[in-house]
Amino acid sequence: MSATLFKEVSYSLSKLIADIDIGEIGLPDIQRPFVWTNKKIRDLFDSMYKGFPVGYLLFWSNGVGGDHKQIGTAKKQKVPRLLIVDGQQRLTSLYAVLKGQEVVRSDYTTEKIQIAFNPGKEKFEVADAAIKRNPEWIPDISRLWSGETKPHRFMKDYIQDLKEKAPIEEDKEDEIFENMDNLYDLHNYPFTALELSRNINEEDVADVFVRINSKGTLLNQADFILTLMSVFWDEGRANLELFCRGTRNPDTKDSSPFNYFIEPDPDQLLRVSIAYGFKRARLQNVYNILRGKDLDTGDFSDRRRNQQFRKLQKAQEEVLDIQNWHEFFKVLLSAGFRRGDIISSETGLIYSYSMYLIGKNDYKVDAFELRKTMARWFFMTSLTARYSFSPEGQMEQDLNNLRDIKTADDFLAYLNGIIDDSLTDDFWNIKLPNDLSSTSARSPSLFAYYASLNLLGARGLFSNIKISELLEAGIRSKKSPLERHHLFPKAYLDKIGIPERRDQNQIANYALVEWADNIKISDKSPANYFNRYAKRFTDRQLKRMMNMHALPTGWEKMNYHEFLPMRRKMMSDIIKKGFNKL
Repeated sequence: MSATLFKEVSYSLSKLIADIDIGEIGLPDIQRPFVWTNKKIRDLFDSMYKGFPVGYLLFWSNGVGGDHKQIGTAKKQKVPRLLIVDGQQRLTSLYAVLKGQEVVRSDYTTEKIQIAFNPGKEKFEVADAAIKRNPEWIPDISRLWSGETKPHRFMKDYIQDLKEKAPIEEDKEDEIFENMDNLYDLHNYPFTALELSRNINEEDVADVFVRINSKGTLLNQADFILTLMSVFWDEGRANLELFCRGTRNPDTKDSSPFNYFIEPDPDQLLRVSIAYGFKRARLQNVYNILRGKDLDTGDFSDRRRNQQFRKLQKAQEEVLDIQNWHEFFKVLLSAGFRRGDIISSETGLIYSYSMYLIGKNDYKVDAFELRKTMARWFFMTSLTARYSFSPEGQMEQDLNNLRDIKTADDFLAYLNGIIDDSLTDDFWNIKLPNDLSSTSARSPSLFAYYASLNLLGARGLFSNIKISELLEAGIRSKKSPLERHHLFPKAYLDKIGIPERRDQNQIANYALVEWADNIKISDKSPANYFNRYAKRFTDRQLKRMMNMHALPTGWEKMNYHEFLPMRRKMMSDIIKKGFNKL
């Protein structure tokens, strides 16, 4: 048998809380999104009170522990010796309740967790208005450990208040006091932790986690790096999370990261920083470097760790720069993508942002030329789903190829070379029409078609308003100003013997029309509604509209199965025409 890579260590709850307080155990700041429900926290305390086991904790030896200087601003006495791998939600719950501190929910609202206890019935509940009015309940058990009042003084005051409402028999009083004492003694509740050796790598740690906790959330490389940021550069992680929060909340007074394209999570922006700063997409080696590990010798060094975190800090400053952030969104607008709901891959967006920053800062590419080339790059990566399958591997290859690039011109030539190699005649004439043979409402080729309509200044079908204007991100009415209309309505296709939804919902059967027109058309046949709406326009206007919407002459009378391949080819031509305007 191989040597074990862990040891078993016993803790009391109070010892765990104390070690977290001084920084011995690296519990990430509770002012970070927390996912456990209050009912789950209630059940945790109920299980502990009844003496039930509540599971192992899993810690990982940091490798560089001891009294080293921290890069971040977290007010800890030392760098954590142990990092929490499994048990973060439990420990955050316990810490928040015993210390009486607020937590931040996933929507970035704050909440003080109030768990109530009825000493007479030995029952826990989540505090509500009725419980807070009922003298039988302790509405917030945090007060027992807060230090504001000595525990026994608190218990006596509770019983005195209870007796003022109704008489209590002596035996019952003793029982209530004993139950409250048992509640307070939870600070002595025993925990068992498995401490993994510092020599075990993060992939094995993740494997251990999965094997002992099959219902848990799968750990990834980004999780490990974000944990390291909590330990060694807490300010950096806090800034990441503050920025992400800002993308979700518009600020009408000051500059803000709020936008209509993406609401990133910290791990997504972390990937941008890693790609831009370290020219890496695979995070494993970056994680080891940030731990201060020499990849050749396996030795750890706090000096090496601090150097790498400074490198990450410099990269993140550019990633979170408001001006850089919004200048990049001009790239998306230039490419015809007006808002996030016509972008099929957020991974493609964040990797394109990485490439934009590399071009801007590393190669000092002219701003106009950079925006133009990056618009073509983003259009291509979106259309071809370049970063949708094995995105880390593809981006790693793209970044590796940059190592031989020395000048701005070479950088632009490199990107344009990939674009030309990707969008060949065979792609436009064969692959793209085949890609359009799909029912996916989030098809990259469908979204590229919408972007092309924007680039070409197309108006909505049967509309005198441009699609780009109807897609303006700020338009948020009860009903969308534009809707995907089935050119051959589903009810009509049912009538003519084409009932399969796979056939009816082909994206080649979609067109963008105003909501009111879509309602009026309803289930009418194409021949029925087309002539009526066509009368709105001159022959010249109608011809241009039909061309933009990839509708062949006489389409309204065509056989449906003959119409679809013809329209796919015409949609492909429109996408190519739109791209060529970039």
